[in-house]
Amino acid sequence: MENNLKCQDSQKKLLKLFLSTLYISTFTFGGGFVIITFMKRKFVDELHWIEEDEMLDLTALAQSAPGAIAVNASILVGWRIAGFFGILIAIIGTILPPMLILSVISFFYSTFASNLYVALVLKGMQAGVAAVILDVVCELGLNIVKEKSIIKNLVMIVGFIATFFFHVNVIYIIVIATIVGIGKELWRFKEVKK
Repeated sequence: MENNLKCQDSQKKLLKLFLSTLYISTFTFGGGFVIITFMKRKFVDELHWIEEDEMLDLTALAQSAPGAIAVNASILVGWRIAGFFGILIAIIGTILPPMLILSVISFFYSTFASNLYVALVLKGMQAGVAAVILDVVCELGLNIVKEKSIIKNLVMIVGFIATFFFHVNVIYIIVIATIVGIGKELWRFKEVKK
């Protein structure tokens, strides 16, 4: 009886994960950082399946791994929530809407490409996407500032300056930030052992 209840709870969780990723992917325009925002709101703020600092870590991993950040984030969130089956469910929920939408658009591409109203809608969506990305950056940045970690704040400020003013490739910033993070943790581990 107890195993049956656990199985039902697991199935409900997988269904909720699938419907959540399907919904997020269907109504998210603008790329990976936008989907990360909606995932945070759903899985951290609403469902409380993931802690906020853990979502930051998953976001960093998703961005660092090769491939689409939305799929990478879905893989990590799915794994964290429900293991291997969570990965499968989250990936299917994430890739299904874009595949269907792109199939329809590619079929009618010539009609869409020359339509003035479609072009205007896309321009309006660009502004909305920029606002959502700015919201994510501010929220995640404030969380780092609240931690009052000199190293994290320094990495954030230097990373911003390097990207915005000097147009340094983001890959170099990620590699350097990773090295700094590993060095900080090794130093902390060494201090704890003493």
